[in-house]
Amino acid sequence: MKNDILHNIQNINFPVDLIVAIPRSGVIPGYMLGAFLNKPVKTLDEFINQIRTSKGDRMSKDDENYKNVLVLDDSVNLGAALKRTKEKIGDLSKKYNIKYAAVYATEFSKGLVDFYFTICPQPRVFEWNYLNSGYSPYMAYDIDGVLCKDPTDEQNDDGELYKEFLLNADPLYITKYEIGALVTSRLEKYRKETETWMKNHNVHYQKLYMLDLPSKEERIKQNAHTKIKSEIYMQRDDLILFIESSARQAEIIAKTTHKDVICVENGKLYTERK
Repeated sequence: MKNDILHNIQNINFPVDLIVAIPRSGVIPGYMLGAFLNKPVKTLDEFINQIRTSKGDRMSKDDENYKNVLVLDDSVNLGAALKRTKEKIGDLSKKYNIKYAAVYATEFSKGLVDFYFTICPQPRVFEWNYLNSGYSPYMAYDIDGVLCKDPTDEQNDDGELYKEFLLNADPLYITKYEIGALVTSRLEKYRKETETWMKNHNVHYQKLYMLDLPSKEERIKQNAHTKIKSEIYMQRDDLILFIESSARQAEIIAKTTHKDVICVENGKLYTERK
């Protein structure tokens, strides 16, 4: 996103006095663009309620006597969010010269805004929202390191401490959408504890796949951590993206399946398509 803004910043053919960022996703590019152009930034609610905001030393002389306002979101698709924003702004459009922009548009939606930085067609997910995406029914999720924190070495004893961890693990990235498949190298004998944790944390999923081996030692002996993940991901044609916690495993899964994998450990997309 930073590169797309910088490479196309000349597309904003408008004398910007103030950037208004549409929460949540528009706040990231809003403050990014404000830093590049050395212009003040407000969130939509701050602008609507005419709230004076705190400023750093470089903006301390800003008297907030704005005229030209650029309202920015990360993307525009069907235009529903843009319509709601214009309704909220209401009569302020008579006080200010307001233009609307998005970092990403489609060929269909580019006409809904005054400015856009680049075309990004559907289907798409962004780095800042792939973990809470409407495409989640078509994704496979690892569990440890994604939905919850990894166990410590002490907790990972394949015994009572591990069961305690499974029931009480701290949540990490919990999506509100149904997930197509949970695919984990956790052992099948811990299904009850795993399902209980999912229910307690409102994790919705279509199917849970677990490794059918008798012990942690056998899993290590067979080096089976990625085996079930690669097999299920390859078998399920409906799954288009795997969310994995480990960079090493993400690379192996992508190479084995020739399908896309995103690693939350390093934020990298692994793709080995044929």
